Amino acid sequence: MSDDAPKASADDLETGRKLFAGEATFLRGAADLEGLPPMKGIELAFAGRSNVGKSSLVNALTGRKALARTSNTPGRTQELNFFDIGGAFTLVDMPGYGYAAAPEERVKAWTKLIKAYLRGRSNLARVYVLVDSRHGLKPVDLTILDMLDETAVSYQIVLTKADSVKVSALKAVHEATLAALKRRPAAFPEVVATASRTGLGMPDLRAAMVRLLAERGLPVRTG
Repeated sequence: MSDDAPKASADDLETGRKLFAGEATFLRGAADLEGLPPMKGIELAFAGRSNVGKSSLVNALTGRKALARTSNTPGRTQELNFFDIGGAFTLVDMPGYGYAAAPEERVKAWTKLIKAYLRGRSNLARVYVLVDSRHGLKPVDLTILDMLDETAVSYQIVLTKADSVKVSALKAVHEATLAALKRRPAAFPEVVATASRTGLGMPDLRAAMVRLLAERGLPVRTG
C-alpha cells in the first residue's frame, strides 16, 4: 500500500481506542422510514455488499463479539441498525446490497430505504463503503458510489478481509481503488485496509472517525 497516506497521530489513535473501548449500545433497527430515529448528533454509516463483513467490522471496531449480528447467510441485516458509540456519535449498519437471501420485493424495499436515508439524513457525516480486498470495486459498488456522489454524501472506502490476500495483491487493490476515486467528488481520498479477524487497520479506522468528529467540532468523550 502507498507510503504516501498520512499516518494517524498518537493522540488520535489513543482517543479512538478509548472511545471504542467504552460504551456501545444498540439503539434500534429501522425497516422503513417511519422507524428512523430523530436526527440527533452525528451519524456515521457502514455500507457494502451483503457478504463484505460489515457486522464483523462493527464488532471488531468496538471489541465486542455480538454487538452487531453476524451470519454465514449474506443479507441477514435487513434493517438500518443504529448504535450509540460512547455518546459521541451514532454508528449505522446499513442493509447489504448486491445479494440477499430474501424475496425480490423485500430487497426492493431495502433499496428504497437506503436511498431515502442517504438523501434525507442531514446529520449523516460520512458513509464508509466496505469493499472486499479479494475482489476490489465491483459494478454494484460503483452504483452506490454514483448515488453518494449525486447526493453529495461524503464517503470513504474501507477494504475488508485484508488478511485473506497477499501483501502484493492488497497493495494492487489499494492503488486501483485510490485511482478509481480520483474523479469522484464526494470521495474522501484515503483508503483503509482492515481485517476483522486480526484487528488489522482497526486503530487507523477508529482514528479516522475521531478526526472526522473533531472536524465537526464535537468533543469526543473517552472517560
